[in-house]
Amino acid sequence: MTSSIPPAGTGPLQAREARLAWGLLAPTLISVAIVIILPLIAIFWISFKPIGLADLRPPAPEAYERVRGDLDVAGAEATLEYRLKNSSREYPVTGVRLTDVLPDGLTITELDPRCALDGAALSCDLGDWEAGFSERMRMPVTASQSFVDSEAEVRDTAAVLTGRGNSVLFNGTFTLENFARVFSADEFFSVLWVTLFYTIVGTIGALVVGLMAALILDRDFKGQGIMRGLFLFPYVAPVIAVAFTWVTLFDPFSGSANALLLQMGAIDTPINFFGERPLALIMVTVFEIWRYFPLSFLFILARMQSIDTDMYEAAEMDGASPFQQFRALSLPQLLGILSVLFLLRFIWTFNKFDDIFLLTGGNAGTRTLTVNVYEQAFAISNIGAGAAVAVVIFACLLLFSVFFFRFISQEEGL
Repeated sequence: MTSSIPPAGTGPLQAREARLAWGLLAPTLISVAIVIILPLIAIFWISFKPIGLADLRPPAPEAYERVRGDLDVAGAEATLEYRLKNSSREYPVTGVRLTDVLPDGLTITELDPRCALDGAALSCDLGDWEAGFSERMRMPVTASQSFVDSEAEVRDTAAVLTGRGNSVLFNGTFTLENFARVFSADEFFSVLWVTLFYTIVGTIGALVVGLMAALILDRDFKGQGIMRGLFLFPYVAPVIAVAFTWVTLFDPFSGSANALLLQMGAIDTPINFFGERPLALIMVTVFEIWRYFPLSFLFILARMQSIDTDMYEAAEMDGASPFQQFRALSLPQLLGILSVLFLLRFIWTFNKFDDIFLLTGGNAGTRTLTVNVYEQAFAISNIGAGAAVAVVIFACLLLFSVFFFRFISQEEGL
């Protein structure tokens, strides 16, 4: 006899609960898609487009109207001028049409052949404009007493221009030129090496210093709370403030560090800490370690204080030294949190831009991939190349994440 009881999780109640759960999760999933997925798709899209900073706005016709001459008395004559131009210097605009409404009492005495006048409504078919098109369309006008009395201005009713422009951002033109430019650049692999050095050394250094700080403060002593607060200062302080402080402190002319080294006789001439290779890269990496070790310190200390102290008491009774206790007891318990911290700090440091930009601006051998994104996109106005570098960053982090979860996390049981 077979049982009629349905398998667990397949009944109508479970189905309704599953639909309810997905309904409750839908707003969150939609928000994540809007905030994360759509910008990511946009970056990939732009990376394959031959687009500059000026191309973000599609080509469009523009017009500026004014009256040249005085129309302060009835019967006065002047010239109505429209200054026309194509906003793009690379792409044409087709089917351009201008419409405008003239003020009461203003009369055009000679129409442009491309224009027609229906009462006060002016319409002009201006045809197709090539890239960089510019023209001044002039028509003589006269003013009546009603126009003079109304003190109206021709710009009270703005001229409306319509036309069709081929937006390079949304058309079907794609290219691999952006990636070819990125990988063929002589400095790409040097920038990649700088990024890896800054990321790996900065990440490991922050973990090691954070671990040392946690070991120091994992004991009860007077003033422990004050010391923990001081250790958190680099992380909670505004980055622009601490970066300016470091630049001032290590300035070759007025910095306290150089003055102290000169007085001690350690150096003969001032050192440009943030302006010489490879010292500048070492300094920004040390800044990264100093600024972000408190995050590791907090997580590691919290994990250490959750470890059962009975193990340490038993190990001490067996004659184990403090180093042996740390290696055999503490370190295995900390490997999980250290692995998570390494993953997070690696991703954050690889994406770090503001610290290096504030300290060196990417000069003196400190140019990382994120600084390269800024320079490509805004310094030389090549949005496509900047997006291509951003895609390279995404690919590097994706490969690292796959490697981490495939090998390292399995070894640590994460």
